[in-house]
Amino acid sequence: MKITEQIKQPIAFEMDLFEQKFRLSMSSKVALLNRITHYIVNRKGKQMRPMFVFLVAKMLNNGTVSERTYRGASVIELIHTATLVHDDVVDDSNRRRGFFSINALWKNKIAVLIGDFLLSKGLLLSIDNNDFDLLKIISVAVREMSEGELLQIEKARQLDITEAIYYDIIRQKTATLIAACCSLGAASVKPESKDVETMRKFGELIGMAFQIKDDLFDYGQEKIGKPTGIDIKEQKMTLPLIYVLNNCSNKDKKWLINSIKNYNKDKKRVKEVIAFVKQNNGLDYAVAKMKSFRDEALELLSVYENTEYKASLELMVNYVIDRKK
Repeated sequence: MKITEQIKQPIAFEMDLFEQKFRLSMSSKVALLNRITHYIVNRKGKQMRPMFVFLVAKMLNNGTVSERTYRGASVIELIHTATLVHDDVVDDSNRRRGFFSINALWKNKIAVLIGDFLLSKGLLLSIDNNDFDLLKIISVAVREMSEGELLQIEKARQLDITEAIYYDIIRQKTATLIAACCSLGAASVKPESKDVETMRKFGELIGMAFQIKDDLFDYGQEKIGKPTGIDIKEQKMTLPLIYVLNNCSNKDKKWLINSIKNYNKDKKRVKEVIAFVKQNNGLDYAVAKMKSFRDEALELLSVYENTEYKASLELMVNYVIDRKK
């Protein structure tokens, strides 16, 4: 059995029901909208976000979930999908998860309107059911994601990112959404309990580890997830590179910055940068940091009773850093 199926097993019933509810939450009287949302639903990814919502809720609530849990999972998927549709427009990207993006098939204007529609559907699903606490969790996540993206754009121009700023960027850009899923799961069954904050922190730590793993793919030999060296070509500052920049001689630092600024499209030079980062322990340092985030996340789980839901969450934490794409 694949590890993702193993993780899903204790919530298989909830995930099936969630899919039906999620389809319904997207419905509209406009035929074009329904055609596009049908396309979105049918090309879903691993569904890690709703899995976190249901596993946390069941772990905290003796294996049961509430209607609020389904709504929370639907809202986070609606709003997250809206941000992805808008991201593809911003990045002028024609593919997402191996499929054509909405903007590639229906052009930018329709893609932006679809994103707006999904966002409003998510907001209304919460407001119509008085789930204001859940809506606040998600709204904070969207604000943080936007700020993280803008901070990254601002810093990429200067290439002067410290490790602390890098953590700020990935906490906002990537970790905040997984944190929202976990705190949502807790808030849906135990509103205002201390578990809501514990699970938010748990999700944040997993998100940090997840992003560092993504950074490491850029230095991989295999063609996994994305082509090797793409972050360097896009002048994205990743942890292995930041570590080496902050721990090498001034001469090497100048060469590295010059390579990234002026030779980032030169394949030979990009390969040299990758080799330099590897030789100077950039990857080892990033792997150690990723594992320390994982260990902190597992430590937070250790206080909870041993159940199949907790076991699945532990599997999920390890899957994040062992995954191949």
